[in-house]
Amino acid sequence: MRDELKLKISLLPTSPGVYQYLNREGTVIYVGKAKNLKRRVSSYFNRVHPVVRTNLLVRNIWDMKYIVVNTEEEALDLENSLIKEYQPRYNVLLKDDKSYPWICVTKELFPRVFITREKHTKGAKYFGPYPKTEVAHALVDTLKQLYPIRTCRHPLTQENVDSRKYKLCLQYHIKNCEGCCQGFVSRETYAEYMAGVTKILNGDTKQVSDFLMQEMMRLAQDLKFEDAELLKRKYQLLESYRVKSVIVNPSIHNIDVFTIVLDDAAAFVNFMHMRNGSIVQSFTVEYKIQDAGSDETSEEILSTAMRDIRERFSDIYKHDKVKEILVNVIPDFEIEGVEYVVPQRGDKRRLVQISLKNAEQYRNEKLQRMEKLNPEQRVTRTLTTMKKDLHLGELPRHIECFDNSSISGTSAVASCVVFINAKPSKKDYRHFNIKEASGNDDYAQMREVIHRRYTRLLNEDAELPQLLVVDGGKGQLNAAVEVLDGLGLRGTIAAIGIAKRLDEIYFPGDSVPLYIDKNSETLRILQRLRDEAHRFGIKHHRNKRSKSQLHSQLDDIKGIGPATRNTLLKHFKSVKRIKSATDEEITLVVGAAKARLVIDALQSPENTGKE
Repeated sequence: MRDELKLKISLLPTSPGVYQYLNREGTVIYVGKAKNLKRRVSSYFNRVHPVVRTNLLVRNIWDMKYIVVNTEEEALDLENSLIKEYQPRYNVLLKDDKSYPWICVTKELFPRVFITREKHTKGAKYFGPYPKTEVAHALVDTLKQLYPIRTCRHPLTQENVDSRKYKLCLQYHIKNCEGCCQGFVSRETYAEYMAGVTKILNGDTKQVSDFLMQEMMRLAQDLKFEDAELLKRKYQLLESYRVKSVIVNPSIHNIDVFTIVLDDAAAFVNFMHMRNGSIVQSFTVEYKIQDAGSDETSEEILSTAMRDIRERFSDIYKHDKVKEILVNVIPDFEIEGVEYVVPQRGDKRRLVQISLKNAEQYRNEKLQRMEKLNPEQRVTRTLTTMKKDLHLGELPRHIECFDNSSISGTSAVASCVVFINAKPSKKDYRHFNIKEASGNDDYAQMREVIHRRYTRLLNEDAELPQLLVVDGGKGQLNAAVEVLDGLGLRGTIAAIGIAKRLDEIYFPGDSVPLYIDKNSETLRILQRLRDEAHRFGIKHHRNKRSKSQLHSQLDDIKGIGPATRNTLLKHFKSVKRIKSATDEEITLVVGAAKARLVIDALQSPENTGKE
């Protein structure tokens, strides 16, 4: 496998999509779908396959490309259309005319609804396709229970109905049909039935699901459990069925989709072409923005990209006449006979969203590729984002975060964690035992710790951080800033506070906090800093508390070490029992000399009454 292909596979997303394998000549030799693109594509190259045909395919793979979609069912539909378009050599399924089933609604005086795999009925509307045939059948069966629509194939023209050419069938007598052939139902009433059918086929299946649930409960109450079980299966099928694919929609024909995603230094434009309701071409291109401060608009960049892409794929337009182009911004040049549309809802809107998703994926993949080849670039990009989000004057390569810990004012401690280039530098972490500030005064503790930390760094002429983060709100931040002012470091070290409840970011002198995007890299690093400072501080606090609980009066006796102390406590169980023991009993345990030290110390006035 070529290094370029290996790198491309390592950067694949884990989302659903369709992948295409190409040989050296650039011919598509295989099209496949995947619930997880990265895992599926990688599986081709990490083992020898038991099927010879698959091994031959792998040997001939020179390059690959992919299209990201939202769901596995969309991937299934797109795979179907691409196989029919390219007829790849190594695909054995779906190459013939057989396809997934559609639900057809005919254009007649009294329309019919039926399942078909071919679309030859003139003027009819087709809904689907349905990757799961059972779903299509469950839907049609339920529609017929909801509405008395006819199932016969008679050509019911107005003349035939008026002459009553056809006799009433069994469906009329069992009340599944209202006798369209005899004119027993008006065209207006039947049109209302078909309006409900069309609404459901357009994706509003809630009405069908509610009907099935009610019928299922009624049958269960009547103890008709077998019939209820059949309805339950239909209900579960419809519940798992997602609204019809936005990839394949017969009403969308010969349409282009262009979307643009802007970055600081580049623009990414995705192009998709729809033919017969299917995506047959998808392509993403990058345009460099030479000047970061350029005032070139997205409309202007998109216009340039569209000219280039349409010229590159000019063969498409020899066969398909495009009259409509879906975009996310209106370009600033006109194409004769073509209308630009920024869709706000429906299938066309979802097509634009898929195009945007592919443009963003292309951008992310490019960044990941560059960062793999040059890890320092990722660090610089992350720090640049932090500098921009936090309005800093320089890149925060050295960040320090402080947190205080105490329980009811006892064993008060503080922690300082250090991040270098957005990663923990654990050798630089520091613990602080609070010496001067009151255990209940959180602000005083913060002032003491920061003063001790930066006084020492100044005395040692050590490197100072670019950013100081305090775990807390305005109060803790103001305490930190007060110390920085006193040390003359306010202009050297930027300071912010991060509150626990809603992750608000506080700046000195600003009473209104900043709320950063929950998915942003900046917030993730700040959260990690805060959590690491809290973890490190709690660990030190726990150790200090444990030591204080294990301390006894025996530890304060000069000449009595840990071994003697443990021997006495093991024998007498407590200091109180040692005090009540006779001189002879203590002497038998530790000897005369040490016994005299223990007895004199425990019987001294300051230790009387203590345990």
